[in-house]
Amino acid sequence: MAIRERRERERQERERLIVGAARELAEAEGWDAVTTRRLAEQIEYSQPVLYSHFKGKDAIMAAVAVEGFAELAAELRTARTSAAGPQAALAAAAGAYAHFAETRPVLYEAMFTNAVDLTFASPETPAALQEGFGELREALRPLAGDDDLDVRTEVLWAGLHGLMTLTRGGRLRPEGHQRRLARLLQGFNA
Repeated sequence: MAIRERRERERQERERLIVGAARELAEAEGWDAVTTRRLAEQIEYSQPVLYSHFKGKDAIMAAVAVEGFAELAAELRTARTSAAGPQAALAAAAGAYAHFAETRPVLYEAMFTNAVDLTFASPETPAALQEGFGELREALRPLAGDDDLDVRTEVLWAGLHGLMTLTRGGRLRPEGHQRRLARLLQGFNA
């Protein structure tokens, strides 16, 4: 039993090493620079070892995205639960979402822009993705009234994502960001 447990710990550590190296390389040089060859060199394992953990770059990027969703959920939760009152909680969660997108652009890209093999909006959705959505839902819950809470949350998420994507892409004036975010939230305050 101890040998099997040790091997499992070693396998998990190699996966963390691969995912961490992919994040570092992507943040330094962008996702195009992340290749299994470069990752193998960086972590000092052979490419077959990488392929024993992940099918390829897309699977590694999906693992990075799942990590990102867990981090986003934690930040949304902290923002939401530290605010006083429903409107403040919604504003804090939306602000945390925007801050996350602004300060972690490469991670945000893996989570929301790049094509990754992750299932959204289904029973097979990874827990970290559900938790991020759940934090936005909880921020809206006290303001939803009789509205469909999931639909309201989807619209909020789509609005936040749209604002951040357009802002990050230089399609919207940066100086209007706070006003646009406040205007979006006005539609959700009961």
